[in-house]
Amino acid sequence: MSNDLVAYYADRAREYEKIYEKPERQGDLIALEGFFQSLFTNKNVFEIACGTGYWTQRIAKAAASVLATDINQAVIDVAKAKAYEKGNVKFDVADIYTYKSGPHKTLFAGFIISHIKHEEFDGFVDCVNAFVEPGGQIVFTDNTFTDGSTPISHTDENGNTYQERMLESGNKYTVLKNFHTLRSLSAAFNGKADNIRFMKLKHYWVLMYNRK
Repeated sequence: MSNDLVAYYADRAREYEKIYEKPERQGDLIALEGFFQSLFTNKNVFEIACGTGYWTQRIAKAAASVLATDINQAVIDVAKAKAYEKGNVKFDVADIYTYKSGPHKTLFAGFIISHIKHEEFDGFVDCVNAFVEPGGQIVFTDNTFTDGSTPISHTDENGNTYQERMLESGNKYTVLKNFHTLRSLSAAFNGKADNIRFMKLKHYWVLMYNRK
């Protein structure tokens, strides 16, 4: 099994969005789409970890523009193939730890926090904040652990949790997947964020704050 997240998402690119077809998640997805479109109306959004562009496409319907980035060319290729009716999306392949951009007023990141190790989280927050001007808005969304979630296979010495996943190709991967709560997130962003707001749905959560 491989624990390389980049390789995993490259291999999963063409089947990734099937996760959004689960019937039990449709109510949450509709609510999130409306919420993000209202939140980002007429804003210039810098997106990290855009993946296959599922949320990019939906946010772009309301935003003034979106600069969508991901470390993985394979998922960027899928995202680029989507229709963007306003023609207001640009893409770039980028490792956020070395990428130079901004400062931006608004940043969106979907489903990346759960792939950051606890012991690396402080540096991750510093990296994300560096893309945004003081007072700018940062928005994260990720999964809530539910009964329908893939089981946790094991936990390491630092409390990071992992799942074993099999793709349609039959390839197997061990994937880092940490599930956060408002308490754990508030502690992680303490001293680095103002005006923290948290919204919890059954299958997803949203964390918003203003950069200090």
